[in-house]
Amino acid sequence: MDHTLLVKDCLKKKPAAQQQLYEQFAPAMLGLCYRYTKSVHDAEDVLQEGFVKVYLHLNKYRSAGELGAWIRRIMVNTALNYLKKNKRYREELVFAEMPLHPVSDDNPVIQMDAKELSELIRQLPTGFQTIFNLYAIEGYTHVEIGEMLGISDGTSKSQYARARYLLIEWIEKYSSFPKQEQYAGK
Repeated sequence: MDHTLLVKDCLKKKPAAQQQLYEQFAPAMLGLCYRYTKSVHDAEDVLQEGFVKVYLHLNKYRSAGELGAWIRRIMVNTALNYLKKNKRYREELVFAEMPLHPVSDDNPVIQMDAKELSELIRQLPTGFQTIFNLYAIEGYTHVEIGEMLGISDGTSKSQYARARYLLIEWIEKYSSFPKQEQYAGK
């Protein structure tokens, strides 16, 4: 979808265009913000702060890329800044160099819907949750994550591995579905 006219109208400060931009992207961006926070209220705060930044910096958007991707990057950065400045999250956002835990390459055959999985991800400690979201969901590299969070790419890899390990452990422990080893040899 071409958003050129919508962006131009937003830059002219037309309220209807600003409302349309918000309504078009807010639902997906709220979901993104919620993945980084521990409550809907905090996610809504991040969303509002993010859209303020979108409107303030819309003149920097170049139509070369997808508008949604540009907004998404602003929302991710806003969420990360929110975590860093909010005392509740900042205390949990500690990244220590840790050895990698071995993670099995076995893919357990477990049926879980996206909502259940996203709720498990949200239960991770904030640092693990943040890095898991940035790497597995947003698609950033560990080098990019390191730059964003001021950590080494090795720390990012370690935190991601630990998050993945915890998720696999939780899924296997709490799933009401059979584990993969029960399928072996059948």
